[in-house]
Order: sequence, then structure tokens, then C-alpha cells
Amino acid sequence: MVELVRKFNIIYPLSNGLRQFLFDHIKEKKVAKKDLLLKFNQVCGNIYFVKQGLFRGVYMKDGKEVTSWFMKEGDLVVSVESFFGQVPSYEKIEALEDSEVYYISYIELQHIYRHYTEFNFIGRVLTEQYYALSERRAYSLRMQSATDRYCYMLKHHADLLRRVPAVLIASHLGITAETFSRIKAKIRIGHS
Repeated sequence: MVELVRKFNIIYPLSNGLRQFLFDHIKEKKVAKKDLLLKFNQVCGNIYFVKQGLFRGVYMKDGKEVTSWFMKEGDLVVSVESFFGQVPSYEKIEALEDSEVYYISYIELQHIYRHYTEFNFIGRVLTEQYYALSERRAYSLRMQSATDRYCYMLKHHADLLRRVPAVLIASHLGITAETFSRIKAKIRIGHS
């Protein structure tokens, strides 16, 4: 947990009171591969920070699971609309590897915002980072070809290509597994 508090402190210096509150209230949890942090239609009651491991967000479209995002070490994991609105989630959050997370509840986070004003700055910076990542994903799906989306992933998230099954990468890129295989082969040949 020290690394999480250190990350917050880099964004904005923590008061002793906030530091103590975080140490007293942030919990740690081991999550086995394929376990869910959140089920469909469940209210997201916690926000998670990935200490170790890998997660994916999943929604249903036409009766099929679609992978909307991947989060790994150092990332926040949350169903944004469900957590901040305290409404049932349209997505589930699944561990793709044996993982460890730190987490805090919605109620505890609201307490922090009310009683430790410096965390409002930290929360804003983390929210901006999360939103920018979300916008990048949305832009990629709307504006780039499947090949360009794969090339971006290859350049910026090559580690995910090694850690995530190809069928889930294809789902995330919005293409079939067969198309993904063809694109990979084409890129490999082009770089040979």
C-alpha cells in the first residue's frame, strides 16, 4: 500500500490525517484469474488500484461479450458510471491473471473528499488521466481502421499483446479473431 500512498503524494502532498485515513481504510485483496470484481447489474461499490495483475471490462452486445478495456499494474479499475452514480453496472470486471488490488469503498471515498480537501486535487488528476485514456479508446474505435488500432496497441501496449488471449484482443479492437490473425500476419510480414 505504500506505493499507492506514494503515488497520491507525488500528485499532491498528503496531510498526516489523510495519510493515516488511507492506511486505516484502504484494503488489499487477492483476486484469482477469472474471478469478477463486478458482475453485470451489480452496483460498483469500490474503486480498485491494481498492485499486480490484469483486468478487463466487459459489456454485452447482441448476446456476445465485448471487451471494452484492459487495466494492469498501476491503473485504476472501476465501472465509472456505476461507481460514481451508484447505479447497476452494464459491465462486468474480470481478472485475466491472478491479481492483487487495493480498494476503497464509495462511501469512504466520499468521506475523503469531504474531510481532506487535498484529495480533491488528487481525485481530479486521476479522473483526468482515466478520462483521457477512455477518450483515446473511443477515438480509436470511431476513427481508426482495425490495422491502425492494432498498430497503436503494438506500439503503446505491446505487453498486453503478450498477456491477453488473442480472442479478447480482437474483441477489444472490434474485430473477429480471424481478422485479427490476418492483420497480425500482415504486420509481421511487413516488418520482416
